[in-house]
Amino acid sequence: MPAECRILGPVSAGPLCHLPFYDGLIPAGFPSPATDHLEKSLDFNDLLIGNRNATFMAQVIGDSMNGAGIFSGDILVVDRALTPRSGQIVLAALCGEPLVKEFNLVRGRPQLCSHHPDYPPLLIDQVEDLSIWGVVTFSIRRHSGGR
Repeated sequence: MPAECRILGPVSAGPLCHLPFYDGLIPAGFPSPATDHLEKSLDFNDLLIGNRNATFMAQVIGDSMNGAGIFSGDILVVDRALTPRSGQIVLAALCGEPLVKEFNLVRGRPQLCSHHPDYPPLLIDQVEDLSIWGVVTFSIRRHSGGR
């Protein structure tokens, strides 16, 4: 199934979310002795939102972007103020239906590419009703636990 999106709405100017931040690198291999590095706080608004008035979120449905590390159920942070560059992931709309793809320029021709071998590239200049809604800046995924 191609990766489509369910729009979640604009990012609100709600309260700041400051959480303790471990100020050090976390090895993904063998653990090393750690000292107390919980010295900073991290605000998710500052981390995830570059242009508050132009940013919204969408939830991915489908598997066409799995190769890019974007999976069904992920939440995308999308910035409408950014102009897409080749190699960036974008949220686009084909005939009004949102979809997420990688924007590429191939020999000067723009196309939207999946990251799944079953889905061919979509040549933008051959599609009448296609618009780019914004550049995906982050994806958020639940790994386990939680609500």
